Amino acid sequence: MRRTLQLLAAALLVVPLLGGTASAAPEAGAAPAPLDQTQRVGEDEVVSVVLGGRTRSTTVERPGSWYLKTHFTGLRLVAGDVLTVSDPTGAESYRYTADVTASGTATADGTGFWAMSVTGDKAVISLRGRDGGPAHPASRVRLDKITRGYTEAELARAAELAPKSICGTNDYRDAVCYQSGNPAEFGRTPAVAKLLRNGGSLCTAWRVGPNNRMLTNNHCFTSGTGIEVWFNYQCPTCGGTTSSTVTKVLVSSVLKTSAALDYTLFSVTNFATLASFGYLELDARVPAVGEEMYVIGHPAGKLKKLSLRDDQNGGGYCAVSAVRVNGSSSQSDIAYRCDTEGGSSGSPVLSRRTHKVIGLHHYGGCPNQGVRIDLVAAQIGSLL
Repeated sequence: MRRTLQLLAAALLVVPLLGGTASAAPEAGAAPAPLDQTQRVGEDEVVSVVLGGRTRSTTVERPGSWYLKTHFTGLRLVAGDVLTVSDPTGAESYRYTADVTASGTATADGTGFWAMSVTGDKAVISLRGRDGGPAHPASRVRLDKITRGYTEAELARAAELAPKSICGTNDYRDAVCYQSGNPAEFGRTPAVAKLLRNGGSLCTAWRVGPNNRMLTNNHCFTSGTGIEVWFNYQCPTCGGTTSSTVTKVLVSSVLKTSAALDYTLFSVTNFATLASFGYLELDARVPAVGEEMYVIGHPAGKLKKLSLRDDQNGGGYCAVSAVRVNGSSSQSDIAYRCDTEGGSSGSPVLSRRTHKVIGLHHYGGCPNQGVRIDLVAAQIGSLL
């Protein structure tokens, strides 16, 4: 039996982590045995900084880190006072009042709360009055923990160790590279987002339908608590290395989940901020063997990629190679050789004929596999 990888975290983290009915014998055998290899993309640190009185602000800096996430305890804010966590420019900024959860950007836990992450290696934390002046003398908060994202060098080392599902030559490219040549495929990319969990594990998710609904894998959720959803984490130029402005929200609630079909349907906070990113539609059928398809996601936690071409198919488009393949359940998957990596888990698999979703990517191993969306749609259709 071929060794199949279940792709969860990105380059980075893999956690416990095709109509026709034909399927090649190796792909239709016994159920896959996912490889359970966990790699973190960030690490926690214990710190102790009290803001209040004469100490109005502090800057956390971890050179080279790609994000900083801060945890606070003992929050006591007099009405009108505000705790702010931002990048040095103020372009990315999150404000918290005494009711921190009202912001939609805080995750409460037993000792305090996690603020939304700040992209980059510096986070500026300030305690101010409503008008920007000094806070009330009685207002206090303690910064007691941070999670810093790994540096590029640390991520590269993690990526070298992580299992990959690059079938032949790596053919995925920045999504924007296809803006002119494949506008229909590119037009589906904005609805796809990156998931970041406290502690640093990564997956992909996407908006399904016009309402506040998103899909990813069941194996991407140990719980819905503390998971950030990053939209527009993609470069504006082909081959670029920096992201466009990212819109971040939090998982609000898990609506339905299944280990047997490896999906989780969930909602998010501050849903109104996501309107410009559009949504994907489900194509609730078993696709044909040979049907051209593509995968949109964040392989290795990278800026958004579009996996469209397949050098194993003469350099043509990716295509469904088998259907009714055993996955988390018997005959639950479709197979293909579009290139993916850890972090691709939860990516939508779309048909080039309809540009609707025919699969939910969750396994690697070349061929790679996605859960048949017709099976998922049968369980979640009434909730969309």
